[in-house]
Amino acid sequence: MSRSIDPRGSVESRPMPPVRHVVYLHGFASSPGSSKAQRFAAELAKHGVGFSCPDLNQPAFETLTVTRMLDQARDAIAQTTGRVALFGSSLGAFVALHAANADRTGRVDRLVLMAPALDFGGNRLRQLGEHGIEEWRASGRLRVHHYAFDEPRDVHFALYEDAARYDAFAVTLTKPTLVFQGRQDASVNPEMVEKWTKGQPNVTLRMLDDDHQLTASVETIWGECERFLGLGAPAA
Repeated sequence: MSRSIDPRGSVESRPMPPVRHVVYLHGFASSPGSSKAQRFAAELAKHGVGFSCPDLNQPAFETLTVTRMLDQARDAIAQTTGRVALFGSSLGAFVALHAANADRTGRVDRLVLMAPALDFGGNRLRQLGEHGIEEWRASGRLRVHHYAFDEPRDVHFALYEDAARYDAFAVTLTKPTLVFQGRQDASVNPEMVEKWTKGQPNVTLRMLDDDHQLTASVETIWGECERFLGLGAPAA
């Protein structure tokens, strides 16, 4: 079951012209091979809509920073034509928000954010605690499980320092935005997402009975995205 939270009226209920391309930004320690990225790519292909998903692990996961991911998002947008929708999952949603805010091409037309780690630059990393952060600073690296590689990987302290430069709560999105958030999400605080949404006049929030991966809600998400992207029945 989903619940819509939008006191101004549903953004995606307004008539929307079709997009020509989707740029998908995957989550932290994920990859373009994620199940959601692959599902959306397949569905969009049925409508003749272009799809790209830059590998945010490149050139090395260890040197990951938000600024580098924003550069990759900007390059992906620059290679498109026509109306573009930015999709982001978890950390990718945090990046998508800032990429849309910084876009100067005029191509980014709308956003879809799933389980958005909107406080990644603040409270999310501070959850390590002062002791954990100091250990990360001292050693210069933090070991995490990389789900796409299915093995432990180190990420440098530059990620923490760089992420602190970006504040999602300081950004007001001017593009229509559809947000999906699970009520049982143990990685992203649903209350934080609701709080952010209340200050965004162009955002519709869908609360779902799901966890961070939103695996059980993919059908619901795609159904709403299909309408939000202005897509009719797939071409025969």
